[in-house]
Amino acid sequence: MPPNQYVLAFDTSAAHCAVSLFINGECFDERIEPMVKGQAERLFPLCEKILTLANISWRKLDAIGVCIGPGNFTGVRVGVSAARGLSLSLKIPAIGISRLEAMALDSKSKASVIMDARQDKIYIQDFFDGNALNKPKIINTQNADFSIDAIINADDKNIDLFKNVNVPKCTLPNAIARLAINRIGSENSRPAPMYLQEPNADLPKEQPPKLI
Repeated sequence: MPPNQYVLAFDTSAAHCAVSLFINGECFDERIEPMVKGQAERLFPLCEKILTLANISWRKLDAIGVCIGPGNFTGVRVGVSAARGLSLSLKIPAIGISRLEAMALDSKSKASVIMDARQDKIYIQDFFDGNALNKPKIINTQNADFSIDAIINADDKNIDLFKNVNVPKCTLPNAIARLAINRIGSENSRPAPMYLQEPNADLPKEQPPKLI
């Protein structure tokens, strides 16, 4: 790792705006502000605040880490769009990290990472020592095996459904930053939103032309 490496990571995929700055592999500062909406307006001021505390400019950054979901559709788009824009303007890599793999960081042995997907559904992905064993999927909680070892956010409403549960060992922005640091120098495609289910809102249907 080069000296004084600066990596900024953020997440707007849930009801919060979360930012973390790592300097030389260590967390300099992190901020997690709960909010149901308004992440687009709050993200850059929060990033600016942490960079100012570190006395560095945007141009000093070596990489951006961003949560690509799953999560809130609008929030995911906010974070991914911001990361792409910073990557282009600063000419640095933007590295997408899924929320599920971030939650699995530092976990030991086999565990299923679970997130609330609403409407009695969950996102789920299996890991071993933090490494993914399969692709993430969405399932109905009525079909879930309640005896599985699971990693669930402490405020997840589904936490009582599972007998063997743990909370993530690392905060989300810190996990995103650490995983991004490990992937600097590797081939990373542009961050893209991870959508595992269709949006709740119906898209407008194209109307046929009127005959005159």
